[in-house]
Amino acid sequence: MFRLCRIRDVVRIPPDRFGEPLEMVARDELRRRYEERVDSVLGLVIAILDVNVNPEGVILQGDGATYHDVIADVLTYYPILNEVTLGEVVDVKKTGMFVNIGPIDAFVHISQVLDDKVVYDELQDLLVGEETKKVFRRGDVVRGRVVSISINTPTSIKVAMTLRQPYLGKVEGW
Repeated sequence: MFRLCRIRDVVRIPPDRFGEPLEMVARDELRRRYEERVDSVLGLVIAILDVNVNPEGVILQGDGATYHDVIADVLTYYPILNEVTLGEVVDVKKTGMFVNIGPIDAFVHISQVLDDKVVYDELQDLLVGEETKKVFRRGDVVRGRVVSISINTPTSIKVAMTLRQPYLGKVEGW
């Protein structure tokens, strides 16, 4: 789920950037610190949207930089357990498939694709149900439910999904 969050932080403005607009320098610092990183509370930070900087900073002894209080709005992605979401199959492997659900790829284990036994067709890069003959390939749109989330800060979020419940699976006609 995408969320808008408001954060409070302190940014360091180095002396070589004193002549530049304060908001721009603070936004650059926040982008360097937060964007494309995973936080256990925020989730995956996608973008820094709005930055409000207190113009009165503090100078610490031995450091020529100024430190300013900042309030910023950030766009984040935080998957929710049992969330039902649409995604596109981006990769098919012998063990299952990866589904793009926004800024991350979720894994669907081969046992969670169908109620049928599923086999991997290595030549065509497909997952095929033995009895139902349902086919899953790269580019298919699927509806799945998030069953597991693992947040490993600061680099990754791992999500596992299932397609084995009523109204889940391949979305036909897209």
